[in-house]
Amino acid sequence: MSQSIGGIFILLEIRFHGRGGQGVVTSADVLAVAAFKEGFYTLSFPTFGAEKRGTPVASFLRVSDRPVVLRDEIYEPDYVVVLDPTVMESVNVVSGLKEGGFVVANYPREKELEEKLGVKVFAINATKLAMEYLGRPITNTVMVGAFAGLTGLVRLETLRETILEWFSKKGEEIANKNADLVEKAYRMLEERRGEVKELGLKLPELVVQK
Repeated sequence: MSQSIGGIFILLEIRFHGRGGQGVVTSADVLAVAAFKEGFYTLSFPTFGAEKRGTPVASFLRVSDRPVVLRDEIYEPDYVVVLDPTVMESVNVVSGLKEGGFVVANYPREKELEEKLGVKVFAINATKLAMEYLGRPITNTVMVGAFAGLTGLVRLETLRETILEWFSKKGEEIANKNADLVEKAYRMLEERRGEVKELGLKLPELVVQK
């Protein structure tokens, strides 16, 4: 989390990991749109070749109270979001994670993953939830909701509105299912926001003036 003297300039950097075809790029883009709706400047972009299905890919999001001019990949993120647990077998997802940062991951066993990664992890079984709501193991909506709920970066109403707009071209039923799913994940992790504060970890709501 970068700040200028006096705390006027805020820059949050979030890195998303997953595999091509799982909506990793969409995750960053949706959150970027939601944050923009709330008055932030945002910039999201993927690694080159991120559309190649099945290969490990990353997508990046910067959120600021000033226009974002930095367009390099994010090497020292404030937060990491992992959509596919298998990607951690070949990618060091916590590389460069800043002090006080944490990982929000699609994983069924939180403590096990914390021991493996050596950082604080907030886990959610996104694959299970996606199957229940969508009938497909596409976890991007879950992970966006989980991250937003845990950090409070954007409000639930804004996120629901963004999801409904984003998926509207796929039909009302699909849009509503994704909106309900993002709300479910948001509320599940929102309940754990107090843990972040207790552990002394970084929360964007503590510094970003909405």
